[in-house]
Amino acid sequence: MGGAPASSLIDPFGRMVSYVRVSVTDRCDMRCVYCMSEDMNFLPKREILTFEELDRLCSAFVSRGVRKLRITGGEPLVRRGVMGLFRALSRHLESGALDELTLTTNGSQLESHAAELAACGVRRINLSLDTLDAATFKAVTRRGDLAQVLRGADAAQAAGLALKINMVALKGVNDHEIETMLRWAHGRGADLTLIEVMPLGRIEAERAEQFVSLAEVERGLARRFTLRPLAHRTGGPARYLHVEETGGRLGLITPHTHNFCESCNRVRVTCTGTLYMCLGQEDAVDLRAPLRASSSDELLLQAIDRAIARKPKGHDFMIERRAAPPAVSRHMSVTGG
Repeated sequence: MGGAPASSLIDPFGRMVSYVRVSVTDRCDMRCVYCMSEDMNFLPKREILTFEELDRLCSAFVSRGVRKLRITGGEPLVRRGVMGLFRALSRHLESGALDELTLTTNGSQLESHAAELAACGVRRINLSLDTLDAATFKAVTRRGDLAQVLRGADAAQAAGLALKINMVALKGVNDHEIETMLRWAHGRGADLTLIEVMPLGRIEAERAEQFVSLAEVERGLARRFTLRPLAHRTGGPARYLHVEETGGRLGLITPHTHNFCESCNRVRVTCTGTLYMCLGQEDAVDLRAPLRASSSDELLLQAIDRAIARKPKGHDFMIERRAAPPAVSRHMSVTGG
């Protein structure tokens, strides 16, 4: 266990959980085809954790040795008052208890929030962006405005935030744009991470029809670029390559063609306080009940400790070429990106 503090969260396989992704809302102002159905039923307000509860929950994880918090959704910046949570959590950065406070966003609200995020100690963000073509963007997101997102990206970088672009590779939709996205991202000093579509939730499109193997994409890129493996890690599941011709980093998240579970150091908490120890498993622990049962954190910490003791070795993702139910029934927007 490498001399980890006594209060650290160690799973049954000796991995220290130091990274928690916390969703603050299941709502989003887009309906990306791989993430949500067209007509989503959103959760009633009483089931959603309040900002005070989210602060307590995040702080409990920090007290157990978590060093990185990522705020997610849905789209986290559409929840009214969310910047108050960032301001509150920034105290853990100032104390040195937390190494990083960050978020994943679709960029729609970045233009108005980027400067304050930077003021709260956020140093880098993940921007979900699958295309630079306005018509394709509208088709993928069903309602998004590409120009608005690009203004958000500009505002983020102007505020000094490092940018990582997350692109879900979709066959016949944007797979022909990967090289364009690579050159665009690296040209503005941003990383690009490609993601294989994951079998989460029932959506209109057939997953097998969406799926692009990033192993094949990597082979194709290697014919046009010089790719060198990097030891760089951000705490997430990506493996990174240096692209010599652009000078930038390319990340690959490949749950199907390259299982990334062996070094998993993270868990996810939904906006209702449900803790999932693995993105690709249904096993979960309710943290909302202990949060609301007592003003003390004792019950909450006990629930967290019990959950980590059940963290599985890996996920069961598999894209099959025949009709099959999703590996996990909940949508990505429910779990948190």
